[in-house]
Amino acid sequence: MRARRAGSRGRRLRLGAVRPRAGAGTGRGTGTRAGAGRGTGTRAGVAGIGCSVAAALLCALTAVPPASAAPGTPTTGAPGTGASTTPYAFADGDRRIDGAPDTADAPLLRPGRSYRGTLPAHGVLHYRLDLDATDTAYVPVTAVPPAGAAVASTDGIRVSVRDANGAPCSYASGRVGTSLSPRPVTALGTREPGRALCRNAGTYYVGVERAESGRAADASGGGADAPWELEIAPVTEPGLTGAAPTTAPPAPGTATPAPLAGAPRDRAGGSGFATARPLGQGVWRAELTPGTTLFYRMPVDWGRTPHVVAELGGTADGHGYAGGALNLALHNPVRGLVDEVSAGYTGTPKQAALAPLPPVAYGNRYAVPATQNALCFAGNYYLVLHLGRQLADTFGPGPYRVTLRVRLDGRAQDGPRYAGRSAPDGVFAVTAADREAAASGGPVGSDLRMRLLAAGGLGTGTALLVALGGWTLAARRAQRRVSAQNPTA
Repeated sequence: MRARRAGSRGRRLRLGAVRPRAGAGTGRGTGTRAGAGRGTGTRAGVAGIGCSVAAALLCALTAVPPASAAPGTPTTGAPGTGASTTPYAFADGDRRIDGAPDTADAPLLRPGRSYRGTLPAHGVLHYRLDLDATDTAYVPVTAVPPAGAAVASTDGIRVSVRDANGAPCSYASGRVGTSLSPRPVTALGTREPGRALCRNAGTYYVGVERAESGRAADASGGGADAPWELEIAPVTEPGLTGAAPTTAPPAPGTATPAPLAGAPRDRAGGSGFATARPLGQGVWRAELTPGTTLFYRMPVDWGRTPHVVAELGGTADGHGYAGGALNLALHNPVRGLVDEVSAGYTGTPKQAALAPLPPVAYGNRYAVPATQNALCFAGNYYLVLHLGRQLADTFGPGPYRVTLRVRLDGRAQDGPRYAGRSAPDGVFAVTAADREAAASGGPVGSDLRMRLLAAGGLGTGTALLVALGGWTLAARRAQRRVSAQNPTA
């Protein structure tokens, strides 16, 4: 990339260095009159403008970033690794919002948009939703502790949803867990119109607060009271046309499928939900440093069943035991937790496998087990991989190689017919572009964007040649007019 940019700068310098011939436009050309000199100056001036515009257009063409450098792409380590240098990548379009200490001043959250704020160590922040009587609302809240924070396993967040009368719709929490390492934690608030409570249209309130225990001052110097960053991304799911399932399918068996075999391919991860790297069935490899969290998104159709195993490679450095060293979590398309597993580490290879899961089905939402209940719609599911910070104290700073074995069983099926559109649109569907991105590892539609960019470059190049030809013709005509009006002696 550096070589290509240097070449672009070189081309721009050479184009910008074009100058009129000596004597042009000065009236001092040998054997010419002053009028002829002005004519030559006109030609040179037009040519100079043409070259300047050409240079500007070439700059615009060569400055277009590649698809892999699109806004929001997380900063990563060496190519082919998953070593992220940022703790969490918020969405580029996140809107700043400040929660209120009471419901009277609660700011409005609009489904389909993403928001960013801060959460203090104490107190509840309130937000407002205006909902109709048919849509199901999901409010995922992700909290990001400071990178150097000292955390306990019970530290995290609590999210609640209530109606205008204070009746509870849902409670949820997200915890740091056994890794004892500051990492993004997510909790999902919901409002389901089919339930006995919270079924009416109107105003609903979302409460967010810290779930914490006593802990020491953090390494960043902010102390235990340092605020955490927040990302809130509300989603609505429309009702169905016709009769909807009202019971859950049978629970899956307890047998764990054999992990997918094969040589791993390098696939770097993103640093947040918004920048999660596409991932499909296969064997993938990334490198992480302790304290790092990687995000992947995996398209899962109706009727298909995901199975995921993470393997932390062995090391010859150090000895001992690090609890919760490897953490693997699966989240559904609205960021609700499906399953999560942690594994300790002694320096030898270690696996962490998600529990056996059922096929994705609309009726799963009526199931009691959380691992089945959360698999209730198709879309992009999220794999979140974290290495505990204490791993560095026992076995060194790494990086450590982690292999992901991902398989999707079952056949894709047609899903239920929704009566309207979700917000944002397309959350509960898998497209051909999603599948293409999962196979190639690029952003959704990256190949199409590159084709359009190439076509645009060719079109702009053609337009540039035509424009230069027009400028040259205009300059020659101007020269002939000046020569006719001012004949030489």
